[in-house]
Amino acid sequence: MKICPTLITLSFLTVMGCSQTNNKIATFGEDLAFLEKHTDCIVLSDPNGMARLAIVPEYQGRVMTSTAKGLDGMSFGWINKKLIESGKTQKHINAYGGEERFWMGPEGGQFAIYFPEGAPFEFEHWQVPPVIDTEPFDLVSKTDNIAVFTKTASLTNWSGTKFDIRIDRDIRLLSSGDAAGKLGIDIPASVSPVVYETVSKITNKGDKPWKKQTGLLSIWILSMFNPSDRTTVVIPFNPCREDALGPIVNDTYFGKVPADRLVVKEKILFFKADGKYRSKIGLSPYRAKPILGSYDAANKVLTLVQYTKPKGITDYVNSMWQMQDKPFSGDVVNSYNDGPVNPGEKPMGPFYELESSSPALELAPGQSVSHIHRVFHFVGPEPELDKIAAATLNVTLEEIKNAL
Repeated sequence: MKICPTLITLSFLTVMGCSQTNNKIATFGEDLAFLEKHTDCIVLSDPNGMARLAIVPEYQGRVMTSTAKGLDGMSFGWINKKLIESGKTQKHINAYGGEERFWMGPEGGQFAIYFPEGAPFEFEHWQVPPVIDTEPFDLVSKTDNIAVFTKTASLTNWSGTKFDIRIDRDIRLLSSGDAAGKLGIDIPASVSPVVYETVSKITNKGDKPWKKQTGLLSIWILSMFNPSDRTTVVIPFNPCREDALGPIVNDTYFGKVPADRLVVKEKILFFKADGKYRSKIGLSPYRAKPILGSYDAANKVLTLVQYTKPKGITDYVNSMWQMQDKPFSGDVVNSYNDGPVNPGEKPMGPFYELESSSPALELAPGQSVSHIHRVFHFVGPEPELDKIAAATLNVTLEEIKNAL
């Protein structure tokens, strides 16, 4: 039987009362004050104090939230305030939230790192490894716009293969000029941006090579953002016949996504991200492009994600909770929309996610691979945001707003 891990996980978290009760989007200043009340927090800022990031070393050097307009600006990251405020450590997972967190795959299958060796693929045995759940990362250095973290760990997968690893994370707040260069566009003066990139690196610190026959790891980056009733995820894809590249999108994680929530056009798809209906989609390396995004028409926020997608590489870990015939046929990008597990219940967030993964890492001793996940938030007049959307996603804001 195929088991969807996220469905079970989110059911557990809802029962455990991790949902937010206040759906109002906070200001960055409010969220920063909350975080500083409960944990140490690092703030990166541009020279004028408008573009800012809040990072928590205790939560694996996680970017908890950001803003484009200073302390009074909108806070873009979803934060699980109820869980953080409780001061309690949960079994299985501690979903603190945050708009950019470091995880690793695979989650399920014979090479899983979320299950003890030989254990059944059942929720009772599922546990996020402490190194990416409860253990802090070590701060190496910090400047006004850069924070560098590191962590060493040992992991053993379901098949008994041990991985000695070093994790390095560089978090960089980029200038408007740097951001424009990364996208190859001009950013109008009337648009307020906050743009940052994380360079996450894994090094094989053991004395044996990592091989496909005994399992591989991957870097998995997840961004959790605040939704609105008018937020739509936008994902360009490589168009071609399904008999050549396979399905355009995997939309059956929780049962097929309804037609009023997922529209697939010739070269681009639209996915509703209102935090009101639990659903998830994913694209394979054959279909995915190294950019995706979303538009919040209620708050006039355009969000983009760029990530490292090496050409010609198609082996990505498969995280299904079952023994797998194809353990390296996983997704490259995913998007998740939060919602109630059962009618009448509250969602865990609400939030929505944009996720990216590295290829499966076949590393010799001492060898390293990095994965870049770059987040852009743009706030401003719609005619100017429209120019950015057209130049990067090849779609207009009107098309986005009318797609669903």
